[in-house]
Amino acid sequence: MSSPEKRWLVWQLADSAFPAGGFAHSAGLEAAWNLGCVSARKGEAGGAHGVDFESYVEQSLWQMGNGALPFVRAAWTQERSLAALDALADSTLANHIANRASRAQGRAFWSTVARVFEVKGVRELDERARSTSMHYAPIFGATLAVLGLDERETLSLYMHASLRGTLSAAVRLGIVGPLEAQRLHAGRGALLERIVESCAAIEPEDAAQTFPLADACGALHDELYARLFQS
Repeated sequence: MSSPEKRWLVWQLADSAFPAGGFAHSAGLEAAWNLGCVSARKGEAGGAHGVDFESYVEQSLWQMGNGALPFVRAAWTQERSLAALDALADSTLANHIANRASRAQGRAFWSTVARVFEVKGVRELDERARSTSMHYAPIFGATLAVLGLDERETLSLYMHASLRGTLSAAVRLGIVGPLEAQRLHAGRGALLERIVESCAAIEPEDAAQTFPLADACGALHDELYARLFQS
């Protein structure tokens, strides 16, 4: 794939119109918001041990970097089998809601890719992917490798999608408005760069949960009286 073709591919994958399944999930934000653990006002903690929304966003991004990015990169390098990485990802997601969401997002993402991109690498990957649980991070990394994107593009795109998904969920939950969400997105470029730089070399065995508040709240998602998101 030529450089211009890759550039167009990145834009297609980054576009919110690409049906990857992420907009059905809030990554724990809906539960944290409804349980009073997040405040919409900057500098004001939600609940006794909560955080303000901007802090929630930043800590969620660091969690993605430490907990998911190692699997994205390892799958992209193709130095380990996808099945082994998928099994390891499954064991690290002890929160049953997060585990279910990871599998659902991975399957939705792969289903779209398999239908859209008619290339040999995708067909070959499909045979390997079907024997796994299709956790999102490893299938994402493996997919972008066969589509020809380089490592940095792959990791950056994953983090971009993570930030966009959290902010989109916040808009639909009424935590922030669309313009405020875009302001927050625009001001997080340097943070995303730091996360990619800091977390790219983490091995999957060293993946860690760095934001227990979101994990604890997210585990209670199914207990909410009313739910807009799947997780």
